[in-house]
Amino acid sequence: MEDEVRLAKMMKQGMEDQGFAIDILHNGIEAFEHIIIHNSVYDFIILDLMLPGREGLDICRGLRERGIKTPILILTARDQTVEKVVLLNAGADDYMTKPFALIELIARARALLRRPGSALPTELTAQDIRLDIGNHRAYCNEVELKLTVKEFALLEFFLRHPNQVLDREKILDHIWDFNFNSFSNVVDVHIKNLRRKLTSTNNKDEYIQTVNGVGYRFKG
Repeated sequence: MEDEVRLAKMMKQGMEDQGFAIDILHNGIEAFEHIIIHNSVYDFIILDLMLPGREGLDICRGLRERGIKTPILILTARDQTVEKVVLLNAGADDYMTKPFALIELIARARALLRRPGSALPTELTAQDIRLDIGNHRAYCNEVELKLTVKEFALLEFFLRHPNQVLDREKILDHIWDFNFNSFSNVVDVHIKNLRRKLTSTNNKDEYIQTVNGVGYRFKG
């Protein structure tokens, strides 16, 4: 179990370094209940086959029976005899055998996001902003911006929801993990820095509007 906790922490750190926001739950029963309630927050799910309380295969079946279509990738150990066809018939979209390279896990996660039904564009544009998701590059007025991982994730989230008012809680849910302190001003600080970098390339008005008492809106 200690090795599995260590692996989960390694995966979380590696994927967050690539711009993902990752939540970890180590108990299968808790994980299933959490996903049932909060599935709309997540773009994909990684399930270990051997979770205490409720195994990954059963969780996968249960989610599909409830109509939850979030892409699922299942992790298995080499000595587990569950066949690929069983995993796929249970509703999994992909699987990986442990041990694996983190770079492959990240590539497979991104591939899941490109599949029909959950496919997300690899380039986003709005006004004079262009976001190259695949190469993790951002441009404003064709000037490349030097964004942090969180600033890039924020801009991507705004561009995927133009002209929508996004409250701080929703932004935290998508950009930071669920254990983050919701009373922190981290969202405001990152948005302030992002605004400064966006407006540094021209004299236009701010792209991100503050909606007093509610949150923020990106002018698409």
